[in-house]
Amino acid sequence: MPQIRSSRGPGSVAAMADDASAFERGPSDPRPEPEWVSAVTPDVDAAMRSEGRSMLRLLHQMRVDLPLAGSVLASTRSIDVRAFEPGADDAAWLSVNNRAFRWHPDQGGWDRARLTARLAEPWVRADGFLVHDGVDGDVDGFCWTREHPAGPAPDGAEDPAMGEIFVIAADPSTAGTGLGRALTVAGLNHLTERGLRVGMLYVEAVNTAALRLYERLGFVVHHSNAAYTPAHRHDGTDGPATNPDPETSS
Repeated sequence: MPQIRSSRGPGSVAAMADDASAFERGPSDPRPEPEWVSAVTPDVDAAMRSEGRSMLRLLHQMRVDLPLAGSVLASTRSIDVRAFEPGADDAAWLSVNNRAFRWHPDQGGWDRARLTARLAEPWVRADGFLVHDGVDGDVDGFCWTREHPAGPAPDGAEDPAMGEIFVIAADPSTAGTGLGRALTVAGLNHLTERGLRVGMLYVEAVNTAALRLYERLGFVVHHSNAAYTPAHRHDGTDGPATNPDPETSS
């Protein structure tokens, strides 16, 4: 199986991992940029390590058939969602996003300028950025979706058209309420209504809470993408960077 080696994340991973170097590198760090490998295999991992590189991050691409199984829909709480309103929802969304992803090297620490820039990207559809309002009327969770046309896969085959859960999070204060699951299902239902028959997302391998949630919804790992750096990290360890406080977010 061919792999893509790049200093940027392959495919959609680049959009989620465009600041990966900030997690391990200081402004004067002389080391080369992390190198992403798409559809990494044990043999490729061994080859990278033989070059003196260690794994910094591991992202799983997970997929699920759409529409979701009836049993999944029946066991998920129903919530109302609406389209994100640029400007009016910015502050509330940033607050939820940055609390939910305070541990994340890429998705945490966003500001209004970064959100505005992302909203201006050509793939963004206004009706695909779903938010949920809490009892106080403020946004307490969101599911941002993205649509991908059919095209070449990392293994050289042809990928079908897919609907991606691009980024999703619930405010940490809602933990245990089932909001994360409900938001995921709402996003996948939206993609189903858009005519997509495959749902997809990327999730950090260390985010075990999110992995368990997605598996319960029927997702399976399709392939994994890994970021490598030189063998010695700042903390002297090897392997993926750890998530100190997993949230139901990806």
